[in-house]
Amino acid sequence: MSLKKTKKRKKASRMHGRGAGTHGWGARKKHKKSGHRGGKGMAGTGKRADQRKTLVLKLYGHGYFGKQGITSKKTQKDKRLRINLKNIELNIESFVKKGIVKKTTKGIEIDLSNYKVLDSSQEYILKNKLIIKAKEASKSAIEKVRKTGGEILLSKKE
Repeated sequence: MSLKKTKKRKKASRMHGRGAGTHGWGARKKHKKSGHRGGKGMAGTGKRADQRKTLVLKLYGHGYFGKQGITSKKTQKDKRLRINLKNIELNIESFVKKGIVKKTTKGIEIDLSNYKVLDSSQEYILKNKLIIKAKEASKSAIEKVRKTGGEILLSKKE
């Protein structure tokens, strides 16, 4: 007993006649070339690429659309690091774990040499004696720390 391979009929022969001249591609016969799909590859994936948005987001994520790179100087953010006195005092325990804070007999020594120290608010009263090393500090922050017996040591500008 031998197995004979059966030949599959082509779609053209099956669809021929009976008015199926489009071969399953609808009333219009635009289905073959890339121009009818909006171009090859990433063509047409610009700002208004609604028909390709899912493809682009899947491949590149949400950073694909919109402006990238350096814009005008007005839009660049200030890169200086700032911290409030209230945030310093509330996060002392986590700063100890990171090694930023040392508890000594003089008070609590904090190394924030890249930060500008700001006063949090007039209502907030410091509870600890803080000795802070900082790049900059506001006048009100310096006064508030001095009232508790601490000080802010500012690094010299080069």
